[in-house]
Amino acid sequence: MEAKFLLTGDCSLSVQMGEEISLAVNQRVRMLFLNLTTCPIEGVREMVPTYASLMIHYQPEVLRFEVLKAEIVKRLDHLDSAEKESRMVKEIPICYGGELGPDLENCAAFEKVSVEEFIRMHSQHEYYSYMLGFAPGHAYMARFEEPFHFKRRESPRVRISGGSIVVQLNLSNLIPFDQPCGWNIVGATPLTICDYQKEDPFLVHAGDWVKYVPVSRKEFDAIKEEVKRGMYRLRTYERTVK
Repeated sequence: MEAKFLLTGDCSLSVQMGEEISLAVNQRVRMLFLNLTTCPIEGVREMVPTYASLMIHYQPEVLRFEVLKAEIVKRLDHLDSAEKESRMVKEIPICYGGELGPDLENCAAFEKVSVEEFIRMHSQHEYYSYMLGFAPGHAYMARFEEPFHFKRRESPRVRISGGSIVVQLNLSNLIPFDQPCGWNIVGATPLTICDYQKEDPFLVHAGDWVKYVPVSRKEFDAIKEEVKRGMYRLRTYERTVK
């Protein structure tokens, strides 16, 4: 669809790329974001990519709305829409069940599958990170195969632990800090999701691909200790996209 320009204040606008949440729409958002990051427009202060739109904050004393809109329209016409031949995937270890994943068995029962089959369904496929939201480093990620049928819990929890991995439908989010959440907790990662002591604080960024790797509780504790000592190295792999 043709992009829509929505006024969201006297110094911001939202460029809406589509009506639905999809990989194709979100990648258009990402391409515009990267274009404006690589070749910035004077007067643009900040950009916030979401599922289907890009929020742009600008300085009206430097950049008029009409000029900004015209420049964005021009860039949209020349975005590179060529599909990448390969993708880099980050491997995120996850320990399922027990105190780290209190909803695992209930989720498996709802899907009418064993816990082992549920873990396979959740961990076998790669996830695309649509955006970061709710909290710093909080990645909203989706897989495009074997979606679950359950949604959020009827009663949200006031507080869940940072590092938790939560699910509903085909989505699976990384929880960076202790926070309220209404999603189902199936496990946790020993990795630090957001660390402001690092130059790049986020484990996962919008546009990244992720693969969950099941680990035992013993492996979970060992990796957590490696992370604490600064010795853990995130594993990645490259996969050819057909």
